[in-house]
Amino acid sequence: MGAAESLSLRRYGASPGSHSHDHFQILLGLSGALDLEVAGHGVRVAPGGGCVISPGDRHDFESSRGSVCLVLDSAHPGWAQCASAQLTTALPTDALPLAHYLASALQQGRPLAQTHGPALLLEAWLAGSAPHTSLHRSTRQRTIDWPALQRWAALQWHRELSVADLAAQVHLSPSQFATRCREDQGMGAMAWLRGQRLAHARLLRGTGMAVAEVARRTGYRSPSALTAALRRAEDH
Repeated sequence: MGAAESLSLRRYGASPGSHSHDHFQILLGLSGALDLEVAGHGVRVAPGGGCVISPGDRHDFESSRGSVCLVLDSAHPGWAQCASAQLTTALPTDALPLAHYLASALQQGRPLAQTHGPALLLEAWLAGSAPHTSLHRSTRQRTIDWPALQRWAALQWHRELSVADLAAQVHLSPSQFATRCREDQGMGAMAWLRGQRLAHARLLRGTGMAVAEVARRTGYRSPSALTAALRRAEDH
């Protein structure tokens, strides 16, 4: 084969994950739906769907109801031609029955599936990726549950929060989260975080709580720092 290749059946669950590889990873959906976000672009791998993830591309994934995929990890350079469009939502025609056959063969322990399956999949994908086949990069992104993130942040004011902390909570990289915050909230990630902290402080002050106690609960360095922040917000 000339390149390291490994074919496997993988089950994904509701627990999210995030990582990258130094090789191509090809996902072919067999059952359920797997949601991924790759470099800020999303795709749902459902039965009959699939995607090619390029080396080094960090991908975040989860399957709320569980899914099974045929997964090929490959360093074969031929997959670069299939990854030029990065993501696709429909498998090439010949790849779908082949994926089901290989999945069955793996379950039954047939060694030829592992030996010849990777090359056959590449051949089928290349044949289906001819100019007449429409491949596209999805622009759908996983939805960030901003209210849930707000509630989580409200419990963290006792410590210094960073963009990385926020990103990890929603299973994105810091750069992806920063971009999504500007797109969804119209401001930078730290500006959003400061706004949430100040809004919480206002809420507590509205109950009649003493400034010193509000400052303590919302992580301001001192009552005067909180007072100054409230004054600046009123001036704007």
